[in-house]
Amino acid sequence: MLKRKATDAIKNWVNSKEKKCLVVQGARQTGKTYIIERFAEENYEEFVEINFKQMPSAMDIFSGDLTVDNMVMAMRFRFPEKKIIPGKTMIFLDEIQECQEAITSLKFWALDNRYDVIASGSLLGISYKEVTSIPVGYELSVTMYGLDFEEFLWAKGYNENTLELLKKYYDSKERIPEEIHNQFMRLIREYIVVGGMPAVVQTYLDSNHFGQVQKVQEQIISSYMDDISKYASSSEKPKVKNCYMSVTKQLAKENKKFQFSVVESKATARKFENSIEWLRDAGLVWLCKNVSACQFPLVGYENDKFYKMYLTDLGLLVAMYGFEMKQAILDDTLTGPVKGGIYENLIADILMKSRHSLHYYQNKNLEIEFLIEQNTKVIPVEVKAGNNRSQSMDQLLKNENIPYGYKFVNGNCGINGKKITLPLYLAMYVD
Repeated sequence: MLKRKATDAIKNWVNSKEKKCLVVQGARQTGKTYIIERFAEENYEEFVEINFKQMPSAMDIFSGDLTVDNMVMAMRFRFPEKKIIPGKTMIFLDEIQECQEAITSLKFWALDNRYDVIASGSLLGISYKEVTSIPVGYELSVTMYGLDFEEFLWAKGYNENTLELLKKYYDSKERIPEEIHNQFMRLIREYIVVGGMPAVVQTYLDSNHFGQVQKVQEQIISSYMDDISKYASSSEKPKVKNCYMSVTKQLAKENKKFQFSVVESKATARKFENSIEWLRDAGLVWLCKNVSACQFPLVGYENDKFYKMYLTDLGLLVAMYGFEMKQAILDDTLTGPVKGGIYENLIADILMKSRHSLHYYQNKNLEIEFLIEQNTKVIPVEVKAGNNRSQSMDQLLKNENIPYGYKFVNGNCGINGKKITLPLYLAMYVD
């Protein structure tokens, strides 16, 4: 069983004083169903699971009055072997986006508070827009992604004590012994090519065969294309697919800003903006928005017209470049702008899974890959795939309101004034 941090989020919800239904969102195959099933089996006497895709007829449970007693009675008729005991039963409504009435029912489960109810779905961000009665205030929403780098290391057998020793180098910024540094650089390159989709990680652990990894990744990408075909409107289907598949070209440019002309010659934002929104709401991409100033709060300076787009799973991005890309990354022989784009997606992956919001800054003289916020201060983050100088970072750090900046590289730790240079793998400790 892959150890996941999302389990702690479920525990915190169960132990909270103010009961709400838990809604677990996230793209398909990020491990939502598996984690919830294991948690319920280990912590409840009774577990009722309804998957609305596998069991569409179960929608009848929510077709009448949405009182808890009414819904529980319908469940007892549907699942006579289930006792459904108040206080001892977990009810799991999976693929809930298929049943709008079930989404509406979350309010009444929360108000009643006799049963712990978890809802999940792979396209909830899209489906919620179609629900006429969203249970605002009666749910706690958690977004689940694939494994982050630390979870990947757990899966590889590195325990928390070992990683705590590694964190001491992040805290002290002391140079890491070369043997340890080289070991974790190999591991971060493995993470780049495998990514965090649980099925892919498990395939890698079981087979240690990157050809098998590629096959599973291609299957997942194909399932995403199927979702687009099923859930996007007829006019949006080809545009959504083309925007998603264009990420490989977007990140191969010197300027990583998303350009609609890469998707289609002479294309405009007006034609494709709904497609980008669909991909974001489906949990398939992250948007890193441009800001007009490096000032807190960054959201106050957002320019919605300009952004960079990254895939929410790094391994899928590498798979889209083709199988041979894996070898080039593992051997560290890849060069050019595409390497920079993949490394940017890596740092975006690590920061977003650590719950940072991403922005970037760019003008004629300066270009900073990412800006994050720490203690009401703006912190620039630079990513260097090679040994390039960080002129933009150096210039920005002259601003007295910016306390320091991070530069993530292939190399080791170092401090030069306000610039903190760290190896790529230590990005997982940026809080």
